[in-house]
Amino acid sequence: MRLWLAALMLAVALPALAQVSMRVRVTGEVQRELTLGVEELRTIALRRAFVKERGYGGVRLVDLLQEADIRQDARHALRRTYVVATATDGFQAVFSWGELFNTPIGPGVIVAFERDGAPLRDGEGRVTLISLADERPGTRHVKWLQHIEVRRVAE
Repeated sequence: MRLWLAALMLAVALPALAQVSMRVRVTGEVQRELTLGVEELRTIALRRAFVKERGYGGVRLVDLLQEADIRQDARHALRRTYVVATATDGFQAVFSWGELFNTPIGPGVIVAFERDGAPLRDGEGRVTLISLADERPGTRHVKWLQHIEVRRVAE
């Protein structure tokens, strides 16, 4: 009976552990693709601005995008640029360049790696993205963040 119970608990726990994000990649229309773990994110946050809001600690998404250096190689490139944040389970959130860099929402979009001064728990992944300025909570909270892709709408 105990062996059966242990096997059942392991079967339930393994998929959840598989979703835990340990690193985030920044790719797409950028000059420098990045692959960052918590320590690299912390280094960027300390160099640019460590953000602590509503218990979350991390780095602003706009700061990460500046580290990656969004390409501006075409006419109106930035106006046509958007960012897709993807979790390990496939959940996605989308932000336009204008929204991130020209509205009050931008400074409130955080790539977080701690909560209340402690590392994030497996339920959020080691890295999560949260938009704290959204009026409806949760819609752009990407738990288990694994990929930030910069894309461009075709002309």
